[in-house]
Amino acid sequence: MNAQAQVLLELIRTRRSYALPALRPDPIPQEHVRLMLEAANWSPSHGLTEPWRFTVFAGEHRAALGERFAEAYRLLTPAEKYDPAAEEAQRRRPLGASVWISIGMLRTGQDKMPEWEDLASVAIAVQHIHLVAHSLGYAGKWVSGEIVRHDCVRDFVGLTPPSKLLGFFFLGWPADGASPPAQRSPIEDKVSWRW
Repeated sequence: MNAQAQVLLELIRTRRSYALPALRPDPIPQEHVRLMLEAANWSPSHGLTEPWRFTVFAGEHRAALGERFAEAYRLLTPAEKYDPAAEEAQRRRPLGASVWISIGMLRTGQDKMPEWEDLASVAIAVQHIHLVAHSLGYAGKWVSGEIVRHDCVRDFVGLTPPSKLLGFFFLGWPADGASPPAQRSPIEDKVSWRW
């Protein structure tokens, strides 16, 4: 295997998703985030739809995002299950990572490609962000729960239906330097050869 392929494979093998408490929210240079987004922009795109759309939140702008997460929590939670501490946790959530990047999929209603193909393109774009982040020493995770995808959050990031908010990629510094453990079963268990 050539050296370039070996480096790429090692990046793929060692990339991990980090929980928010495993990050330090120290600032990240904007040029590093631009590099990640440039990598995302080179994702495959059937029909050249380039459906990925991102909004980047850093610094004090994370607090405004937290207000939307808190609003989504209130809108989604039945009165009998509402917990003020849970609402406050959503409000503070974005402060746990240096950068939050919304993951949007542009759709027009007159799209020439099936939605699943645009979804696959956006997912690859996020993987490109994650790999470049990892190569620079950062840690992150794609989160896609109901709160972060709520309509009030979607509207806040500037997406309108039929476009979709698919979640957020949060990004920061690994708190203790150790990456979470990971394991995969052998590829031989998942491939049938007809060579």
